[in-house]
Amino acid sequence: MDLVLQFREPTADLEGWLEFVREAVRTGGPNLASVQICEEPNADLPVVDGSIPNVLNALVEGVVAAKQEAGALGRSVSVGFNAVPTFNPADTFWSELGALADDRFRQSLDYVGLDFFPDVFRPIAAEQLAEAVTAVLTAFRRTDLQRAGIPGSVAIRICENGWPTGPDRSEQQQAAVLETVVRTVAGLSADLNIDGYSFFALRDADSTAEGLFHRFGLLRDDYTRKAAFETYRGLINELGNPLVAPH
Repeated sequence: MDLVLQFREPTADLEGWLEFVREAVRTGGPNLASVQICEEPNADLPVVDGSIPNVLNALVEGVVAAKQEAGALGRSVSVGFNAVPTFNPADTFWSELGALADDRFRQSLDYVGLDFFPDVFRPIAAEQLAEAVTAVLTAFRRTDLQRAGIPGSVAIRICENGWPTGPDRSEQQQAAVLETVVRTVAGLSADLNIDGYSFFALRDADSTAEGLFHRFGLLRDDYTRKAAFETYRGLINELGNPLVAPH
């Protein structure tokens, strides 16, 4: 089981948060494979944790608490956090994280996840897609993570990546985008230490609804397959587990 724990405490108090993290690790039991602390803490949006006060302290202390609890239980659990790409050079998230991070945090951190959606919110020409994916991943490793003092030995995981279908967004194009992105990620995996990829998402929320957020699935909402389902299955067979997996 891969577990994601959000920090949603509006008072910014950490006492209850840290006990929540520890209890989640205990409850997960021997089937718990990984724990992600916070959800997109560098995105200042109401539905994710970057909008919550004291999120950086919650992130640092949560990573440490999760790793300590797993160690006390004698369990091998990967502990990390995720983020979205930073396109604003004035963004201070990574440098502020680096100022807070200590040896406890860095020794507890197994991975940093990246949520990114090329050609979804910002259009990218098909012939430029691989180059754009390469640029985002390289900047994440060699600029963002370095600013936080996170070494190259800490793996990157692609926690969310997808491309929705709908009006003017064909299922064939979804399959083509998926193939380009996954092959690019796989090609960079050794150089950038990328140890996993998850497509967002397995099934549409509502295949008849308009809007970007309803049709990200490899399957329609009645579980019939889109073209990208077979494309993704072929990539898994060719490139191997555990680099690519749907969720």
